[in-house]
Amino acid sequence: MKAKAVFLDRDGVINEERGYVHSPAEFSLLPRVVDSIGLLRSTGFKVVVVTNQAGVARGLFGLSEVDILHRHFQNSLAAEGEKVDAIYFCPHHPRGTVPEYTVHCNCRKPMPGLLLRAARELNLDLTSSYLVGDKLVDIQAGIQAGVKRTFLVKTGHPLSSEAISYASYVVSGVHEAASAIIDLERERKNSR
Repeated sequence: MKAKAVFLDRDGVINEERGYVHSPAEFSLLPRVVDSIGLLRSTGFKVVVVTNQAGVARGLFGLSEVDILHRHFQNSLAAEGEKVDAIYFCPHHPRGTVPEYTVHCNCRKPMPGLLLRAARELNLDLTSSYLVGDKLVDIQAGIQAGVKRTFLVKTGHPLSSEAISYASYVVSGVHEAASAIIDLERERKNSR
């Protein structure tokens, strides 16, 4: 049986949006993120981070720095008794400066490649999954991957009217999204 997932964007959803965050010193978790991840995982969801990291293609930092930051994030969660099930990132950008990463790809959101890869590798049911992001490209990636319910949070980038119109729900932050997801799942089970 396929698992359900909650896909979380990184910058602006999990941690403060500071533009091209690439070191542990710059990485600051937003309030209640650890609690939210724990709540989702305790109710049976896989929690998967999907993030564009164009700074690699732009030559601002390398893959090793992304890996170090993601290990720091996982270690921070582990210190609180939590974890995310996987982290997928896209290092590409069509207007980058590092030739090997200056490409059009299927993994850079709004394309659905990161979610589709996660679904294959983690045996996920995308239609029963959720996505939480702070930009239109996040919501579009979820929709293109077949995710039926998307949440747009106010903790990252300023919300565009287009992003608001695409999202299923607009919420103050990841904790409100997690609580709403749990409520939606409870309603779905009760309506069976």
